[in-house]
Amino acid sequence: MEIFYSNKVMRILEQKGIKLFDKVLIKWNGTSIRGILLPRPQYGDPNVLVIKLENGYNIGIDIDKIKDIKLLERSKPIRIAPLPPSKINPNLPKVAILGTGGTIASRVDYSTGAVYPSFTAEDVYALVPELANIARLELKTIFNIFSEDMTPKNWERIAEEIAKKFEDKEIKGVVIAHGTDTMGYTAAALSFALRKIPGPVALVGAQRSSDRPSSDTALNLISAVTLAIKAPFAEVVVVMHGETSDSFALAHRGTKVRKCHTSRRDAFRSINSKPLALIKNGEVKLLVNDYKPRSKPGEVILENGFDDKVALIKFYPGMSPEIIDFLVDRGYHGIVIEATGLGHVRKELVKPIQRAIEEGIPVAITSQCLWGRVNLNVYRRGVELLKAGVIPCEDMLPETAFVKLSWILYRTRDLKEVRRMMLTNYAYEINHRSEYGFYPPVLEVKV
Repeated sequence: MEIFYSNKVMRILEQKGIKLFDKVLIKWNGTSIRGILLPRPQYGDPNVLVIKLENGYNIGIDIDKIKDIKLLERSKPIRIAPLPPSKINPNLPKVAILGTGGTIASRVDYSTGAVYPSFTAEDVYALVPELANIARLELKTIFNIFSEDMTPKNWERIAEEIAKKFEDKEIKGVVIAHGTDTMGYTAAALSFALRKIPGPVALVGAQRSSDRPSSDTALNLISAVTLAIKAPFAEVVVVMHGETSDSFALAHRGTKVRKCHTSRRDAFRSINSKPLALIKNGEVKLLVNDYKPRSKPGEVILENGFDDKVALIKFYPGMSPEIIDFLVDRGYHGIVIEATGLGHVRKELVKPIQRAIEEGIPVAITSQCLWGRVNLNVYRRGVELLKAGVIPCEDMLPETAFVKLSWILYRTRDLKEVRRMMLTNYAYEINHRSEYGFYPPVLEVKV
């Protein structure tokens, strides 16, 4: 097995009789540490040893800074035995879980410190034993990719698989295991593609991998499955931690959610909207009065398909008009611009934007501010953009507007129809009235 350590490191390990996954004692930086020698990742410094400490965390140590390294214990052969079938109550409600990637359903072998992708019902019950008393799980891996590698074609495949699962009238809801980085895009896509579903679709992920003591996997997965069974609504949501502790989770509408922090467990926030529900102690508490109720089991309307020739660009000071012209010349079908404030760009961009629209390419305007809404009637530049024919996207998130335009352009290229559909509220993506109570992004919920 290739482990990517340098020849220098390998010679030292051979002299000491140390192999991968052996337990070692290292004298380093005036202290001694114990841990398991792990394979080194492919990318990085080949002279850095990767050690899993006894507390579960990994560290890297430069071989030149190690005073001494000793073998403490030989590793046992790595053997991931299949888990025994769980005895699940056949009367429990049935929930489908679809895997697309991410770390939420990974399994850790603590004798070696290695993390293995594992997505069978037995493994998920073993990872989160509480689920055995909540639901009968039906699992399927659609694909196993990083969330940043998601494409519109992947969204289509996920939507198709959800529709197939809901054909089973026993299925109460569907849970999608997904990487967190682009979860908001997928949630928005499913919100538009799944026009009618009999139960909730809950996207769920983990900010902390399952080999870390602070992993958020258990609460997130339990909350998502609980919501799939008990929620009275049939919408696409993202279910993640509601605060940094393991107290409750929140369900955010798929068209109103954004990952707002790189690493916090409560990284997800509803933008310009309240969360749809709170999940705590096995119960689902609604936080809004307006929602799409569950329909009859088996009833599904799927309007799938996304145009992959849509661009989302961020305006910045000094932005060149050539960027808009480039997209037009390369045959893009639609453009969404994250503009400043109420929806403004520099004057040099107005003409290329007008050119794009004249050539049949819709240009939609959102705001970089997130909270609040676009209003192009306040300042002259906004009025100029309106006269050029842009579509003001109200209080839509930029990524939601991007996904929505992609979904619309798959159906029509007629500019009047595109405008009408962009300004039509399909999945609660538009609030026609702004409420200042949604800002700042500090959630205050009585629990």
